Amino acid sequence: MTVSAPDALHTSSLTSLKLLARGKVRDNYAVGEDRILMVASDRLSAFDVIMGEPIPGKGQLLTQMALFWFARLGHIIPNHLTGEAPESVVTPAEVAQVQGRAMLVRRLEPIAIEAVVRGYLAGSGWKEYQASRSVCGVALPGGLTNAARLPRPIYTPAAKATSGHDENITYEKTVAMVGEALAGQIRDTAIALYEAAAAYALTRGLIIADTKFEFGLAKDGTLVLMDEVLTPDSSRYWPVEGYEAALAAGSNPPSYDKQFVRDWLEQAQVNGRPWNKTAPAPHLPQDVIEKTAAKYREAFERLTG
Repeated sequence: MTVSAPDALHTSSLTSLKLLARGKVRDNYAVGEDRILMVASDRLSAFDVIMGEPIPGKGQLLTQMALFWFARLGHIIPNHLTGEAPESVVTPAEVAQVQGRAMLVRRLEPIAIEAVVRGYLAGSGWKEYQASRSVCGVALPGGLTNAARLPRPIYTPAAKATSGHDENITYEKTVAMVGEALAGQIRDTAIALYEAAAAYALTRGLIIADTKFEFGLAKDGTLVLMDEVLTPDSSRYWPVEGYEAALAAGSNPPSYDKQFVRDWLEQAQVNGRPWNKTAPAPHLPQDVIEKTAAKYREAFERLTG
């Protein structure tokens, strides 16, 4: 696929539509009262801080990967796509800003729950398991190691934060938030989506260690999959090759997500001291930018062929 020039779309600047919100990665614009134009920028966030340098082509790759998964998983749950071309709601002069990197979606009532599903122990899940032999209140068997495959995927939701880190919560807390019927539907749907996606990814030589889904409600109360889905920004992708060696060594497998940038930031120095994970972020070297862009591209190409 063709990607933008390196300096393109660090931030979109549509003037024909009302800007609703500028998130860490996406810019959302109102299209009438019932639709939203979601434009994926090339911005990258890590530790909830937006990096000063964009990752060339990242917004297009994220959008195309999300569209691929929405189409592949449409039999499990409806999604928020309208099927209309994003280019149809902007001026001719603005088409270049949305081409290949935007989705025109239905406006839904968002549910403030991050539906996280984990098939492997990694990241914060591994840290929590070491301390309590559980993850988000889900008890796990002893003897598991870093990057180990879990006996079965587990649902470990988080409460969406308006700023800063989302908060890991128990399933019981989601019941208190949205009621037992809807909480159960979100959990079961998220696990079904993960299992279907993980099974397909394995046929392409990729492991999806964990991921998060977001849902909203249509006016008639139907649960709808929304936002992005199964991108390297919201999921932990590992290549099958190298996984067994990393597992045996107790180390993190190589990844096709922004873990590469996180690992670099963990070692970064600001004024001679380790970065404290608050803005501003350290300046990303060109080789880190290029390697990150290459990892996103490879994940997309392996998945879609």
